[in-house]
Amino acid sequence: MRVRGERECQDCGTRWSYYETGSIACPECGSVHSVGIDDRTRHTDAPATLDLTPVRNRIERDTVEELATQAAESCRSYARKRGFIDAGELRPLDETFVAARELQAVGDEIGRGLRIEDDVELYFYDLLSGADAGERPAPDEVPSTLRSPYGLAMAAAVGDYQRDLRTYLDDHPSEQARRLSGRIRDHRKRIEALDGDIDPADADRLVSAARDLGRFAIEGDETAYVTADNWLAGIEDGS
Repeated sequence: MRVRGERECQDCGTRWSYYETGSIACPECGSVHSVGIDDRTRHTDAPATLDLTPVRNRIERDTVEELATQAAESCRSYARKRGFIDAGELRPLDETFVAARELQAVGDEIGRGLRIEDDVELYFYDLLSGADAGERPAPDEVPSTLRSPYGLAMAAAVGDYQRDLRTYLDDHPSEQARRLSGRIRDHRKRIEALDGDIDPADADRLVSAARDLGRFAIEGDETAYVTADNWLAGIEDGS
């Protein structure tokens, strides 16, 4: 959407940035009577922080299923607020967002009654320990029973990013970027059609390709374009 980022309170005169607060309410007096004082700019992001500390603090009290459900909901709430265009500028696909999507999918799977073997439990706790810092286990550590939710989570993260990337490219056209984005879309749809059941390494390569495509769109870095193309070639060579 396009919003006026710089706002002025009609009650007390305070000026602030909507991009920083995500609200039209005055941060000084709380009044919702404010007006935009600049041109409308593309903006999809909102202030959001993923904090899994409250969930981790319940590890000694709650079951794995309960923790998984709580973690999934925290990640879902975080992801709903997130976007990748901030005041007209495209942002990278960050690891915290990807980890949140993964923990959401894994948490939902466990919460639905997945049989919890030792490898699943250890993987969940590893993910829970670092997702809010953008840390997640390597693809070769994904348990076989979590292969499908992992693949779908990676596809979801890429889909979220591509949605804003397409919007950004409407204002900053690049045929190179659009062609590469089309290939990423095709691979994402294939993962979705297979219900996520692909080699986790390939799902992770797709995330890396989307991230490098973002770098190319943001910086015009040809090296990032080549790297993104190589990630996709790695998927295609193994198909």
